[in-house]
Amino acid sequence: MQVPIDLPIVCPIVIGRTAELTALHLLLERAKSGTGQVVLLSGEAGIGKSRLAAEAKTDATAQGFLLLQSQCFPTDRSCPCAPLLELLRSHFATSSPEQVATEMGSLAPALSPLLPDLLPRPSDLPPLPPLAPEHEKRRLFAALAHLFLRQATKQAVLLIVEDLHWSDETSLDFLHFLARRCAASPLLVLLTYRSDEVHPSLSHFLAQLDRERLAQEFALAPLTQSEVSTMLSAIFALRRAVFTAHPLLQGDLLDAMYSITEGNPFLIEELLKSLIEAGDIFYEHGHWQRKELGEWHIPRSVQDAVELRTAQLSEGARQVLNLAAVAGRHFDFALLQALIQHDEAQLLRLLKELIAAQLVVEESAEQFAFRHALTRQAVSAQLLVRERRALHRTIAETFERLYASSVEAHLADLSFHFSLAGAWEKALEYGQRAGEQAQALYAPQAATLHFTRALAAAGHLSLTPPASLYRARGLAYETLGDFERARADQQTALQLAHDASDRHAEWQALLDLGLLWAGRDYVQSGDYYQRALILARTMDDPAALAHSLNRLGNWYLNVEQPQEALHCHQEALATFQALSDRRGKAATLDLLGMASFLSGDLIQGTTSCQQAIVLLRELDDRQRLISSLVTLMMCGGVYETETLVEASVGFADSLHFGEQALKIAGEIGSRSDEAHTLIQMAMYLGPHGEYAQALEVAQRGLAIAEEIEHRQWMTAGHRALGALYLDLLALSEAQQHLEQALALAQEVGSWNWIRIISGFLAPTYLLQHDEASADSLLTAALEPDAVMQTLGQRLVWAARAGLALAHDDPHLALHITDQLLASAVGLSSESSIPRLAKLRGEALIKLKQAAEAETILQDARTTALKHGLRPLLWRICLTQGKLAHAQRRYEEAERHFAEAQELLEDLASSLPDQTFHQHFLHHAQALFPRTRQPSAHRLAKKIFEGLTERERAVAALIARGKSNREIADELGVTPGTIQTHVSSILSKLHFSSRTQIAVWAMEKGLANEAV
Repeated sequence: MQVPIDLPIVCPIVIGRTAELTALHLLLERAKSGTGQVVLLSGEAGIGKSRLAAEAKTDATAQGFLLLQSQCFPTDRSCPCAPLLELLRSHFATSSPEQVATEMGSLAPALSPLLPDLLPRPSDLPPLPPLAPEHEKRRLFAALAHLFLRQATKQAVLLIVEDLHWSDETSLDFLHFLARRCAASPLLVLLTYRSDEVHPSLSHFLAQLDRERLAQEFALAPLTQSEVSTMLSAIFALRRAVFTAHPLLQGDLLDAMYSITEGNPFLIEELLKSLIEAGDIFYEHGHWQRKELGEWHIPRSVQDAVELRTAQLSEGARQVLNLAAVAGRHFDFALLQALIQHDEAQLLRLLKELIAAQLVVEESAEQFAFRHALTRQAVSAQLLVRERRALHRTIAETFERLYASSVEAHLADLSFHFSLAGAWEKALEYGQRAGEQAQALYAPQAATLHFTRALAAAGHLSLTPPASLYRARGLAYETLGDFERARADQQTALQLAHDASDRHAEWQALLDLGLLWAGRDYVQSGDYYQRALILARTMDDPAALAHSLNRLGNWYLNVEQPQEALHCHQEALATFQALSDRRGKAATLDLLGMASFLSGDLIQGTTSCQQAIVLLRELDDRQRLISSLVTLMMCGGVYETETLVEASVGFADSLHFGEQALKIAGEIGSRSDEAHTLIQMAMYLGPHGEYAQALEVAQRGLAIAEEIEHRQWMTAGHRALGALYLDLLALSEAQQHLEQALALAQEVGSWNWIRIISGFLAPTYLLQHDEASADSLLTAALEPDAVMQTLGQRLVWAARAGLALAHDDPHLALHITDQLLASAVGLSSESSIPRLAKLRGEALIKLKQAAEAETILQDARTTALKHGLRPLLWRICLTQGKLAHAQRRYEEAERHFAEAQELLEDLASSLPDQTFHQHFLHHAQALFPRTRQPSAHRLAKKIFEGLTERERAVAALIARGKSNREIADELGVTPGTIQTHVSSILSKLHFSSRTQIAVWAMEKGLANEAV
């Protein structure tokens, strides 16, 4: 008895996914009660992601959810917002444009560009104010998110997007945007992707979700052999209820099935279907039988399985199948009907034949899809190249005719099909238009694909493409971090513009190349900027000239020519002010803030950044705003600024600027800005003793910089880690990172970076008693008669003062520190620069000028305490103790030593790694005098069971009912640091709760003490 082909072989139950089904059910219940979530289902093709998603849909429907669903297709990588468009079109499929506009309400104007075929034309809608491209993207995202979240307030929503490995970058950006906002809504977002086909954009998206803890992932594993046995039994039981599958599944049948399919549910079903169709497994005399294994024709791949099934199809069904395979995994009934030119009844009959053969499934009244992407690929592979090319042309021309009134919504499809059809004139037109559309929707990966198709088409037509086409693709490559392709395209754009005598395009190409090279080679970058400036001066275009001056000014800054930098920026500022160009003025103020910072004037840098921030917020220029916020944070005091007068900004406020910048960078998806912000936050947190958080953000920032191959931020990342490890006396690690940073800085050719890094590396050598290396490094970094203006110059001079002390030359050390103090901008008789004061005090001690040394060290201590510079403070206290000890004021010395010890232990307690903790204390304590008597502080620690002074203060505030955030605000540290202290207290006291800490603190009388 031959089994009819119209009986599908599909497992009637879900096998091996009990834990996942239970978790999804609970997540749906939580979402329904108002706690949203993002869920990821991952695994190889055919592993069961779609089946699990289908079960979730069934469960959600039973719970009264609204289903919003879509899938991604291979062509979607070059089609911005494709899954979102499919989702919305499916949702509004039965609604008229007027009904759609009514339902969207005030969101319609923002969503109209995305859905031109569903909403009335933009002219029929209230106009929105034009924004910069990135801001248009954020407005679109906000409108979409609001649409879904608003719907969720009416009815709980399950939003499903399948096959994210084919998604375009813009859709991934939006899903990340939505993920950040669904936690407090009855909205469950379910996403699936193939874990073995993760492209860079998807990898970044997943990393963002992981880093921000926005999603719960279920990585689906292959079925076990036992589960495959259960699956086969269920399939056979469904086919004949009287059948007992157990005898058939004994012996090597199960082993063979498991070995061939490796537990992949889809492949099991496909293989089983093929075996039954071939007659290798058959139902006869009331039982399922099988041939001997040697007689089996076992398909080696899904391709063979598909060939076996397509052989059973009618000629008409095969024609439909081939067209559909070339069209894509999902295909519209209307498109197929236009292509095949059958009436509806005929086409439906053929589609039913394909459904019965398990090749396609019905998704809706208007749309069908291949049951699996592998099936479509196998069918397409059966066609000759010439056949596929002809079908692509037919599909493209049908698309063009069928959607003539809404062609903008199908540019990506038209670009794809005309290109593969070899219809070069159309491929050029639609490739360029689709690329420009992708750029406008912030999808650089898709843009590069379409622009590449357009350029290839131009080549086939023997046409010279315009410079603008190469520039557009080059900018997209630059956004993606592909330097070599970006450089090649911008060089071509420059040559084409020059040949065409297009001066503006030539100027733009020179500026683009200068900016591209700025992250790699300042010599190359400067050459392009100089050429752009020369050309701009001949163009009678003041704005272009001002932009050139700004770019050249920033270059001067990085090669340690601060006066030239300031002159360029000031000239640009005057031009933009004369033009009433607020955007240009804001950008220039931002650059002036950085120029002032690197030139050693933190007060002016703060003023410029504050002015820039006001304008940038008004203009909603979020990317430039990140830059100003980060610089403003840095003006509050980072490792590099320890030779300068800090701006009067508190720790919490400065850190908040950095946190704002980081939040914005994440929202706009700027990896470069994210890396920069994280690294500079580390440089701010470190001097304030927030070591654990500083190390964590520095490592994250460096990882991102390496991922996108941004050499300047890689340099900064290694510099930050080197400075942190130096502060923690982990000298080997510090040396390793700083030497890597120096090598990168030398490759880039930035004297700014070279000198800053040398200013940290030389003290690292000195602490290891390698004075020769320190001397050689500092000699190479700066001329002996150089000025003391920029950050890098001042750091090198401070390191030279340290080297002079190591050489027992206190006169030279004193001379250098006096010069550094005299040249510090904004220094008054009432202020102090703690690091320089400490250096000066150490020189005075060696010169036997104890009274003056004592005064200046006390000033240094006061300022360090005021600014919360705990790592520097313990070193100052140690120096004060040594001075008092040398003068035989032993009790005073012990007080200083005890304070230093308390600070040290407090700092060490925040380190999460116990080995690191002990290493830091061991090397720090080696700097203390060997013979010391127990102090009151040390006795107090014994009484309070080893808790440091800071830990006792935290315990006291816990006893008063304060939260971690309230304690952090009161003590001027971060909540993360307080949590570390709490963990340390629990460990030392062998407690398990805050309540126990509170009781202990009250018993010890701490709760009533002043903190």
